[in-house]
Amino acid sequence: MQNGLENTMGESDDWQDVMAPGIEEIEALAEAARAALPEAFAKAAEGVAVRVEDFASEEMLAELGIEDPFELTGLYDGIPLTEKSVMDPGGHADVIWLFRRPILDEWVSRGNESLGTLVTHIFVHELAHHLGWSDEDISAIDRWWE
Repeated sequence: MQNGLENTMGESDDWQDVMAPGIEEIEALAEAARAALPEAFAKAAEGVAVRVEDFASEEMLAELGIEDPFELTGLYDGIPLTEKSVMDPGGHADVIWLFRRPILDEWVSRGNESLGTLVTHIFVHELAHHLGWSDEDISAIDRWWE
C-alpha cells in the first residue's frame, strides 16, 4: 500500500509524479521537428515563428467557423510563400500556432503515436501551408488522418 492506495495491477506508481507536457515541452518538440527538416524545407521554415497556446483564441475559432476548441490542433497564420510579394506591407510575421490541449487530446485518443511524432506531423502540415500547399495538396500525399 502506498499513500493509502493499493496498486492492484502490480504496476509502478511512478505516474503519481508525472505532469502533462506543458507549453514549453510542445514548443521544444516543434523546434526539434524544425531542426530535423530536410535542407530543401529548412530555409523556408527559418522565418516562421512557432507559438504554443493551450487553445486557439475565440477570434481564431470564430474566423474558422469552429465551435469546439478541441478540433483545432494547429494553424498557419501568414501569407504563403507562393503569394508573397516584395510589395507586401511588413509587420505581419508568419506564425505556426500549436494548441497544446487539443494536441494532448489527439495524442491520448490515438494511443499509438508518440507525442513527438504527433507534434512533428502537425508542425509539418502547417509548414506546408506556409509553402503554399492546400489541405487537398497535403492530403494527396499524407494519409495520416485516415
